[in-house]
Amino acid sequence: MDVIDNTYPFVRFKDINPNEVFKNIKTPAYIIDEKKLIENGEILKGIQDRTNAKILLALKCFSNFNLFPLMSNYLAGTEASGLFEARLGREEMPSKEVHVFSAAFKEDEFDELLKYADHIVFNSVNQLKKYGSKAKLNKKEIGIRINPEFSTQIGHEIYDPCSSGSRLGITLDQFKREMTDDLINMLDGIHFHTLCQQNSDDLEKTLMAVDKRFSKYFKNIKWINFGGGHHITRFDYDIPRLEKCIKYAQDKWNVNVYLEPGEGVVLNAGYLLTKVLDTFKSNNQNFVILDTSAACHMPDVLEMPYKPPLYKADLKENKILAKLGGPTCLTGDNIGEYSFYKLPLENDLLIFGDMALYTTVKNNTFNGMPLPNIYILKADNTLEQLTDFGYKDFKYRLGKM
Repeated sequence: MDVIDNTYPFVRFKDINPNEVFKNIKTPAYIIDEKKLIENGEILKGIQDRTNAKILLALKCFSNFNLFPLMSNYLAGTEASGLFEARLGREEMPSKEVHVFSAAFKEDEFDELLKYADHIVFNSVNQLKKYGSKAKLNKKEIGIRINPEFSTQIGHEIYDPCSSGSRLGITLDQFKREMTDDLINMLDGIHFHTLCQQNSDDLEKTLMAVDKRFSKYFKNIKWINFGGGHHITRFDYDIPRLEKCIKYAQDKWNVNVYLEPGEGVVLNAGYLLTKVLDTFKSNNQNFVILDTSAACHMPDVLEMPYKPPLYKADLKENKILAKLGGPTCLTGDNIGEYSFYKLPLENDLLIFGDMALYTTVKNNTFNGMPLPNIYILKADNTLEQLTDFGYKDFKYRLGKM
């Protein structure tokens, strides 16, 4: 089938014929779009140049280090969730800052972590008491994560750090009860992360809640980290409002401002190629079985959940509905129902969009599914293969070779 749609996640395909460029790639495969990374990077660099804020790449979202030399032209560093990500950030962006936050650090890893991190953010007063002095002795800047208890998300409670029962960040009540003057004076910064794929109006509301609840404790801090979840490079994102929030914090508390988006850095900068294995009709419904799996290759489709954009599908003139799913034995391995002009046939190429984020960092080999290889689509429209996954990559995770 022809792929001719030029909707927003696929604007790159105005310049190339994906059926031609991708024809020799074994599917499933991830394609990272260098040109889109550059476009996103220019947006982020502009914000930093105008405000003096610093933007970090959240490695939990995207850790494909072969792109780090390019991305370092636009970013101040990386945000890690633990030892391995911190080491990756230090090794692959060696001249940039490395920030680390974890809900709890492992005692037998902390000394090594100190080799890589510049900033360390603690999630509880217990962790601050246990590791704060050692971090300061090693000339690391330290902060604590706060929970403003101000939720701006609708649904998706799994991603809402301000939801009831959240373990992330200390509440104002905890702060008042457990943070002594000595602990407060030890802090270099404050961190909050409450957003997920949201615009800057929600950041503005959250910042006002932070100001109202915690501002009296900010007298000696040097920086504040607005966390992630900012969809900065989305077409409708309100950048002037973001810059207003940054300036508000800078002026009121005389601090440096950090942001640590993941999706905002790599939004719409990746594709997942897949081919049709089978098409059939059952119970008055069309089914299309692909060689890719939601459970294995795009798990956020099931966890969020959401329906990823599909090239050529769901256009106004499309009439035929079909449910797309993977070849695994998991009944729920469904990607979603899409509309087509004509039903896909065996060996047809389908292309999912916005597949740089939370894919290569989260994929797995359930049911013996192969790991998709990773390619870069260069700005000059050439391809570079980064990986050569196979049976050994499935086997070595499960025992001795």
